[in-house]
Amino acid sequence: MTDDLFAQQIPLMRPWLGEEEAAAMRDVVLSGWVCLGPKVAEFERRIAELVGAKHAVATTSATSALHLTMQVMGVKAGDEVILPSFTCMANANAIVIAGGFCRFADIERQTYNLDPEDVERRITPKTRAIMMVDQIGLPANIDRFRALAHEHGLILLDDSATAFGAKYKGKYMGGHGVPSCFSFHPRKMITTGEGGMLVTNDDGWAERARVLRSMVASVSDLKRHEAKGALFQQYFESGYNYRMTDVQAAMGLVQLGKLDAMLAQRAAEAKLYGELLASIEEIEPPFVPEYATHCWSSYCVRTTKKAKVSADEMVRRMAARNVSCRRGIQPLHFEPYFKEQMADLSLVETESAARETFFLPIFPGLREDEQRTVIEAVKQSLVS
Repeated sequence: MTDDLFAQQIPLMRPWLGEEEAAAMRDVVLSGWVCLGPKVAEFERRIAELVGAKHAVATTSATSALHLTMQVMGVKAGDEVILPSFTCMANANAIVIAGGFCRFADIERQTYNLDPEDVERRITPKTRAIMMVDQIGLPANIDRFRALAHEHGLILLDDSATAFGAKYKGKYMGGHGVPSCFSFHPRKMITTGEGGMLVTNDDGWAERARVLRSMVASVSDLKRHEAKGALFQQYFESGYNYRMTDVQAAMGLVQLGKLDAMLAQRAAEAKLYGELLASIEEIEPPFVPEYATHCWSSYCVRTTKKAKVSADEMVRRMAARNVSCRRGIQPLHFEPYFKEQMADLSLVETESAARETFFLPIFPGLREDEQRTVIEAVKQSLVS
């Protein structure tokens, strides 16, 4: 079905799924244990070992992982959390669910990540936390934000939803001692259909997150099962159903085994795009600072002043040439939910990036001839 759907169209992305994932999920279904159980525990252990964190807590999504992270770190109702406006609504949703207030800051022009200087200008007595976002698979400058948070006594957390497999100064994201959250949505590096993960080195935060994600039951399903039902749970407060299932984790474990190949393919595709775009003055390829190893979960390009076609029009023209692209990330402070309360907010780099950027297809299995077709479509779309 997938091949028929994209027979004449180069998609923006395509998850790398096959018989291995199907067989792993089938085994779980036949085992009779399909909710949160031993496969989730194994998936958590494997993720923690890979990135170099003490704990990993699987959840239903990166949004729920971010929400739990803020709760266990002490974000309370009324607290301000600084984050980029140039990001997914999921980040804002997590803050709102936690009772916090979104204070948007501007981004760096080249990296599309939070600008530390602008963040510092927006700190107020109500500011409680800084939410870094490793945008488009490119790590933020962790050391600068860690110093900033320490100086002002703020909580620091990292949304690494798009950056699983990326590295900061040679070490995987999630392994730098900053509580971090991953997404396993089909558009991310590996997928469990839906799903997320919180990684942390703090024993107390990890245990608290596990309790909160399971409706604060005093005994986990797995422990109760191992005790043959002889353990009885109690509830001392309210919580959430943020539990990943063993069916999802089974898929995730197979996907995890493909990560190195996925990273290598994406890096090779990004390299070829860079070479093919070098002679096109109207398009600016992505920038990667020395401290970062990009995972290339997305390939974001930017129209330059020499371009006579807008980024949005490029997306439309590319679609007409059977190449699926996407417009750049739209500022959250322009969204109807925030627009009225943020009417006076101006974020120059954020708004510029939103106007000038769009995404080209990149995914494991994208062939060289397809990439050349993409770039030829870019050239043609720039003129007609």
